[in-house]
Amino acid sequence: MKTNLRGRAFVFGNNVDTDQIYPGRFVQYTDVEDVAKYAMHGADPKFVNEVQEGDIIVAGTNFGCGSSREHAAITLKAVGVGAVIAESFGRIFYRNAINLGLPLLICPHLAQRVENGERLSVDINNGVIQNEKGTLMNAEPLSPYVMSILEAGGIKPLIRAQLLPGA
Repeated sequence: MKTNLRGRAFVFGNNVDTDQIYPGRFVQYTDVEDVAKYAMHGADPKFVNEVQEGDIIVAGTNFGCGSSREHAAITLKAVGVGAVIAESFGRIFYRNAINLGLPLLICPHLAQRVENGERLSVDINNGVIQNEKGTLMNAEPLSPYVMSILEAGGIKPLIRAQLLPGA
């Protein structure tokens, strides 16, 4: 996992639910390549054509609220989102994303300080975010356990490595 990211910000508002991240009408798709085609489709259908590997989603409060569908986290990881930084997250989305190896950071008042399309630098280990204007913002630190999940690429690879060392 890359812990120092640099990417364009895609800014979204408050209460972006899982149906905006990955609309329910596409749940019949199970292959990651198919799921990736509909990332953020309910909030911005052009997102998948504009996002590049390592770009960063910035949002207000309650990002990922709604259903428990893992597709929401899978689709963001599949299109190469480097991290999602929000003022708060829906609880189930937060765990799904971390368990799938998608870094999430909580940073109060972030959405008001970042403009759509500007480049951000993010130090995940230290929770430091810097925008193009040089403004530094501090996210809540991730626990050592959450970092171990992210570094392993998700909860399944972490458990596999613990149960089958060297495999």
